[in-house]
Amino acid sequence: MSRAALPFTPMAVVFDMDGLMLDSERAIIACLAEAARERGHDLPEMLWLSMVGHSEAVCRHLLDDAVGELERAQVLQRSHALYGAVVAAGVPHRPGIIEMLDFLQARGIPRAVATSTRRPLALKKLEAAGLLPRFDAICTSSDVEHPKPAPDIYLLAAASLGVAPAQCLVLEDSPTGVRAALAAGMHPIQIPDLLEPDDSVRALGHMILPSLDDARGLLERRLDARPST
Repeated sequence: MSRAALPFTPMAVVFDMDGLMLDSERAIIACLAEAARERGHDLPEMLWLSMVGHSEAVCRHLLDDAVGELERAQVLQRSHALYGAVVAAGVPHRPGIIEMLDFLQARGIPRAVATSTRRPLALKKLEAAGLLPRFDAICTSSDVEHPKPAPDIYLLAAASLGVAPAQCLVLEDSPTGVRAALAAGMHPIQIPDLLEPDDSVRALGHMILPSLDDARGLLERRLDARPST
């Protein structure tokens, strides 16, 4: 799809967290790989990349297949400890997120988070990164029955903001999240991080941009084009 213009005027913007706002995917993968190596498992990078954007249940299943259930439990326990230190220090922001949030706040556009992370960790990460006060609603995998790519979390975000799904713009980095947003009847823009969209993802027909700054430029042009009241 062309990125020349945003095809609608959003009444709200819903953000994924990991890989979109926070540079956490690399940290998570590094902690998992280190924990696995400590247990004697030198696992391929593609295994870790296959977990990006998926729920904890899916990631556990992938690790079960790779090392077995007992070893998976040990690897995850150690990786959680390693990642906890990263979170406590504050996961770095992805480029352009502060400028995007400043822009939306100045325009009075409601904002929500829709993340596959469980609520306690999501709140901790957002708070440590200084982003928690920036949002009107925080929706996590703890709050829905079915995780992404099911639409549940995005439908919850729209309801929490009091905005119809069709009036919501979604910012996502992963194909799983894009599919969830489309299933919810929303308009996703994908800003890839670790995973470049393949042909099957591009065939979904959504907008794909290289950065949050590009997405902000589209929003600015669209909102400036609104007739004054």
